[in-house]
Amino acid sequence: MTNNDVLKKLRVALKLRDDEIVEILKLVDFKITKSELGAFFRKEDHPNYVECGDQILRNFLNGLVIHYRGTRENPKDPKLSLPKPKKEPIFKAHQRPGFKEQQKKKMDHDISPVKYKNKKKS
Repeated sequence: MTNNDVLKKLRVALKLRDDEIVEILKLVDFKITKSELGAFFRKEDHPNYVECGDQILRNFLNGLVIHYRGTRENPKDPKLSLPKPKKEPIFKAHQRPGFKEQQKKKMDHDISPVKYKNKKKS
């Protein structure tokens, strides 16, 4: 797994936009533009692909620590700064049944066996 892969996975997992990543890198005094950052997220066969170096990933990780935890002098509450997970939808008892449930109710379950006229006798 390359540094580019780690950077991509962190961006997706933490739901970060490019401008937020630039701000996080500014927290550790590392200046980078959005276009330079976008080159890290391209496919390897793209002509503008740039390999993410160890220094950039290290500074990003240090910036994430400051972004979420704060500094020693000015700590943050991690419960307030971390992204909230999405809640699963709760199905209520008074919700309308879905299409399949409606179709199952309409089906006639008392079907008697049918005799076919053209069936071969053995």
